[in-house]
Amino acid sequence: MPLSPPLPRRRHVHTRRIEVQGFLREDGLYDLDARLTDTKAMDYPIASGLRRAGDPVHDLLLRVTIDPEFNVVDVEAVSDWVPYPGGCDTIGPAYRQLIGLNLVRGFRRTVGEMFADVRGCSHITELLLSLPTVAIQTFATFRKENDDTGEKPFQLDRCHALETTSETVMRYYKPWYRGKDPA
Repeated sequence: MPLSPPLPRRRHVHTRRIEVQGFLREDGLYDLDARLTDTKAMDYPIASGLRRAGDPVHDLLLRVTIDPEFNVVDVEAVSDWVPYPGGCDTIGPAYRQLIGLNLVRGFRRTVGEMFADVRGCSHITELLLSLPTVAIQTFATFRKENDDTGEKPFQLDRCHALETTSETVMRYYKPWYRGKDPA
């Protein structure tokens, strides 16, 4: 279902694109390559000079390498286009502090604490927040959703549709359903 038609009329001025790709490496590790790009639909004067319409204000790239248990084993952050060259593009190495964290155990909270305010780039930090769910989707490629391993499927109780008391779980994950018996 599409969004409703916008009212009143409007003019496009800004686009942010976020793309994250998951890769299985030959060595059994996984790379999550993420990119955030901001562009303006019109010429944009900023303190460091004029950005022409369509030229990036930000073009930030991030690679986080994880093991099969979601542990971060390597990080690379690069800032190709930034509004303040010589400032914004120097923070990348700080993100190596993520090595040793786990993407699915308190990652978002820890990232928020580690890179708040001047300790990080708000845009790279924002990009990091999408990585846990992308990692889960990347791993899900290789797992049958309803495998009967005896363990509760990872995705249950992690979103409103897959709450173990929901009709969705009753329908698709019956052994894990914890709601009321249907009448």
